[in-house]
Amino acid sequence: MQHMSRIVIISGSPNASSRLNGVTQFVQQQLSIHKLSTVLIEVVSLPAEDLIHARFNSPAILEANALVEKAEAVIIASPVYKASYTGVLKTYLDLLPQKGLDGKIIAPLFIGGTIAHLLSIDYSLKPVLASMGAKLYVSGVYAVDSQINRTQGPNEEPVFELNEDLKARLAETVNELARELSLRSHKQ
Repeated sequence: MQHMSRIVIISGSPNASSRLNGVTQFVQQQLSIHKLSTVLIEVVSLPAEDLIHARFNSPAILEANALVEKAEAVIIASPVYKASYTGVLKTYLDLLPQKGLDGKIIAPLFIGGTIAHLLSIDYSLKPVLASMGAKLYVSGVYAVDSQINRTQGPNEEPVFELNEDLKARLAETVNELARELSLRSHKQ
């Protein structure tokens, strides 16, 4: 029987036209090439009241947490605001169980306006994830807004065009993640 890896992408983008969506869409396409299934949790689509009031027993929060619990890998994607990941992402991370990332392979994907916050993955995100049991990381990717061209499609939906350097770095992270998942499934 073929083992199907489960990967959850947690997107901390506060809006639908964010260039981060171009990154997550590209990553999902690359993962599908490896026959890896993904589920996207867009934190902004979770009930705001549940996030703000830390309603751990909210059906929407419980459903999202169950997806993370079943995942073998978690991709954490966020724009960088004020040298860190978004507040909306933090509100959701606070609602995950204390050791909710234990045993998961983590892939951080950040996007910022400039290269100045390149180390935000290491300094702002990783300490929080480590407190939640995260130990195994594949190479993260920090993208800059200028690497993604955003236009409007025929139905007013945003269309994203990533530059070749960014595509190559994202593909390498996906390849690394696929290798780690393959190694893990062969050990079982």
